[in-house]
Amino acid sequence: MPKMKTKSGAKKRFKVTATGKIKSAQAGKRHGMIKRTTKFIRNARGTTTLSEADTKIVKKYMPYAR
Repeated sequence: MPKMKTKSGAKKRFKVTATGKIKSAQAGKRHGMIKRTTKFIRNARGTTTLSEADTKIVKKYMPYAR
């Protein structure tokens, strides 16, 4: 069997933690910051972990990142 390929976009955007969760950057911070509230910008700092449903999808994109 040939090797499975990792999705290039996924390997650039996501990291797998030691417990198997998927870590990603916060969404909604690329442009349009004027209309965002200060609370939203403050809460969207750093990284976040994906939900269980999204984690299943992303793990299919990265078969060897476990």
